Amino acid sequence: MNMYTKESVETFLKNQGRLYDEPVADSYEEAEEFLEDCMAVEVKTLKEVRRYLDEAGADVEGMSNEELLEACEVFALPSGGFLIVEG
Repeated sequence: MNMYTKESVETFLKNQGRLYDEPVADSYEEAEEFLEDCMAVEVKTLKEVRRYLDEAGADVEGMSNEELLEACEVFALPSGGFLIVEG
């Protein structure tokens, strides 16, 4: 089905510890399935991250861009986009 880019799946698999105490995926396939199950979202800009979190009910109005980037559910991708995984 490949709903997520390889970059997103690999970034989540490598950095899942920032969101979860225990690993939720041990392989690429498990990570991809997990992202699908929790309906993770890929976005291109920090503005889209802010909009998504705001629409999801998070209080992001007073947050700086740096604080958004530090949010545990936001994974910065090497290419410049973002993966948002709600825990």
